[in-house]
Amino acid sequence: MRVTMTIGGQAVDTPAHLDVTDPATERVCGQAPDCSAEQLDAAFAAAATAFPAWHRLGSAERGICLTAAAGTLEQATDELTLLLTTEQGKPLAQARAEIGTAVRWLRHFAGYEAPPEVIQDDDEAHAVAVRRPLGVVGAITPWNYPISLAAWKIAPALAAGNTVVVKPSPYTPLTTLRVGELLRGVLPDGVLNVISGGDALGALMTRHPVPRKITFTGSTATGRKVFAAAADDLKRVTLELGGNDPAIVLDDADLPGTARKLFLTAFANSGQVCAAVKRVYAPRRLYSDLVDALVHEASTATMGDGRDPDVLLGPINNRPQLERVADLVADAVRRGAVAAAGGSRLDRAGYFFAPTVLAGASDGMPIVDEEQFGPALPVVAYDDLDEVVQQANTSHYGLAGSVWGDDVERAAEVASKLDCGTTWVNSHLALAPARPFGGAKWSGVGSEGGRWGYEEFTQLKVEYLARSGVR
Repeated sequence: MRVTMTIGGQAVDTPAHLDVTDPATERVCGQAPDCSAEQLDAAFAAAATAFPAWHRLGSAERGICLTAAAGTLEQATDELTLLLTTEQGKPLAQARAEIGTAVRWLRHFAGYEAPPEVIQDDDEAHAVAVRRPLGVVGAITPWNYPISLAAWKIAPALAAGNTVVVKPSPYTPLTTLRVGELLRGVLPDGVLNVISGGDALGALMTRHPVPRKITFTGSTATGRKVFAAAADDLKRVTLELGGNDPAIVLDDADLPGTARKLFLTAFANSGQVCAAVKRVYAPRRLYSDLVDALVHEASTATMGDGRDPDVLLGPINNRPQLERVADLVADAVRRGAVAAAGGSRLDRAGYFFAPTVLAGASDGMPIVDEEQFGPALPVVAYDDLDEVVQQANTSHYGLAGSVWGDDVERAAEVASKLDCGTTWVNSHLALAPARPFGGAKWSGVGSEGGRWGYEEFTQLKVEYLARSGVR
């Protein structure tokens, strides 16, 4: 499949192209343009040209455009679902849900605005705090959820009156480029520009003089580089970075139900979720039973080509990530953990790694301390609840976490002690467009979602009117 970039509402191709690999077959499934520096200049110039008119439209008119964009994507759900599964690997049902998430975010922010806030109204003066758009926004998205995470950025940015240039990961550019094609003529020319290229293109974006904000989702290592590059021009940034989410199981948890939910939220998208459960802490009294229950889930989960409707788990998206997961699992086994389920790559074409449950894991093992981002889950035993909360908080990461137990009030009290951006009780990965999402420590800067995410794309301005004239 060949798709084109969208710059200023027009189709733009390039002499050079990037091959895109189907992770379920390891065969090339399409080609994406490799954007040049000159074309990047053109994309930002188109966004800058479109900005004044887009801002002047007002929130209601912009909302009409965003609602139309949502409807266009909804009508193309079948096409986009298959394309997303082909390049990313996730099962069709999960790909369809991702397109639905993008539609929901666009509709949620359609017409949204932050009303002026009166901060002084007396005989001396009338003063209000208002939110104004920043201008042009550069958005860089990852390969695990390329469409929903693009919508997390595009929807509030456009609703606030900004224009956007978005660059998807070179591993999964096709669906995002196709979205750009579908929205030509739905959104005014230049309001949304979609380009594609390698990692070097992302670096050019962050250093480019036109955008006033960079919003990035990806690894912490790359996020640091984005932050440093943006700092030279004092660009605003929102960074949603890595996570190493702990799930703490309490001694009164219902094991069958808890194990099922833990498995589904740890292995969603084959573990390739920034806020997935990445490590489980279980009380020693329940440890063996919980491991057995997780092993049952892993052993009965169907892994295969996401285009098969009976498949629950698809492949890892790319070879470097497959090799990282394999190395982390092998290292854990060398250090004394046991692969109670899985533990190795499947003997077939595609980047498939068997769903793996690691018993006997402990803090200090890289697979516990770092973000594995794949279908491998370490389970750590604990004896003291206060100590395990401290263990969970020792991580450099702080994206999210969850606590599981029958006594909800007790579980909520434990969750309140976790040092992270979001905590859930008897749930995980519960996300919605009206709720903010962001991380502590190495897991990010700023928030996405809700009015908080909207405000990340605005500049606060105070408008002061003296009651008396100049004398």
